[in-house]
Amino acid sequence: AAPGRALPSAARSKWDIREEVWEHLEASGLAEFPRPVRGRIPNFKGSLQACCSLRELDVFSRAREVKVDPDKPLEGARLAALQARKTLLVPTPRLRNGLFNRIVPPPGATKEMLRRCATSQGVRDFSVPVGLDSKAQVDLVVVGSVAVSEKGWRIGKGEGYADMEYAMMVSMGSVQENTPVVTIVHDCQVLDIAEELLGDHDLTVDYILTPTRTIQTNCKRPKPQGIMWHKASSVSSEMLGKIPILKTLRCREKQAGKDVTLQDEHPALSDTNRAGISDQKVMAALPQPRAAPGSAPVLLPHVGRDPVNPKSEGSDTTTTVFLGNLPGSLRVSQLKSVLRELQVVPAALKWQGAQHRAFLDFREQGAAHRALCSLQGLSLGGNALRVELAKGQRNKG
Repeated sequence: AAPGRALPSAARSKWDIREEVWEHLEASGLAEFPRPVRGRIPNFKGSLQACCSLRELDVFSRAREVKVDPDKPLEGARLAALQARKTLLVPTPRLRNGLFNRIVPPPGATKEMLRRCATSQGVRDFSVPVGLDSKAQVDLVVVGSVAVSEKGWRIGKGEGYADMEYAMMVSMGSVQENTPVVTIVHDCQVLDIAEELLGDHDLTVDYILTPTRTIQTNCKRPKPQGIMWHKASSVSSEMLGKIPILKTLRCREKQAGKDVTLQDEHPALSDTNRAGISDQKVMAALPQPRAAPGSAPVLLPHVGRDPVNPKSEGSDTTTTVFLGNLPGSLRVSQLKSVLRELQVVPAALKWQGAQHRAFLDFREQGAAHRALCSLQGLSLGGNALRVELAKGQRNKG
């Protein structure tokens, strides 16, 4: 796959491009831990080399506060910021408890300690929350991508968090119109992308770092000017319910006289006081929350099916998501509560609690992939869940 290769059809969707990149990275042996890379900002061979190029950018040398996403392929970028004694900000996981965490290495930290601070575990161990009133001034933004074009058009993994984080930083006054944005990818992730695929809420990039190249995009397309509450593709009632800080920003903008009406807002959906899911909440055998209006029910578990390669009636059109490493004390009712909280609504749930696993059947492949994205990184009862397509379906589509 040559850098900058053209897509065969301008009609291809963002999801088509994501699937192409994920499949190529796996098939070519370029994918690195964590795997599979599908549904993630993919880690790749040469990511550390690409991150090292960050030190050569003038915009990095001048920056005092650097925001770097928590994805694995950006670990080298976080390390570079720490080694250069810059203030390193990392978004809180899924924005559940705020917008930023500041990484604070221990006094007199050694090189080895800085390397640890740059890892996902180090981010958890050595970070402190940054409040809305902290007046953070971000001088450089480093984001991951699934695909990017030399013109600066960027495609993420499909959840919209990087776009939302940037829009929230604009609303907080943490970034300016000229704040540079850098993405770090493998050469094969640099593609021709049709501009019509981009929306006003999509974040563009100014620099692309790969293991072999540094590309200055000279992108003229404006970056998001703030949170576009009325755009369904930007903010939804579902996202508002998942991100408490987003509700706080909405209240502030409403008090400032801005229109913060959501396009999908409806009286039946106005109760958005649900917060993120914690281990304590999950393991406390909560009563099941009411399903969102119009959503399909989560069915009772089915039994008597093959646990490794589950098949159901109409399996040729069913996509199954595997959940592994479930806590032994977790009950099926608690798992259903978690799924409802995350707006993951499968057509059927097959429970195998004794084997610490479950299978979620989806009639639409897109719904299955959205579930993969929503469930990635979820921890229940201290167990990090294993989330992937069920065996026999990982090469479908």
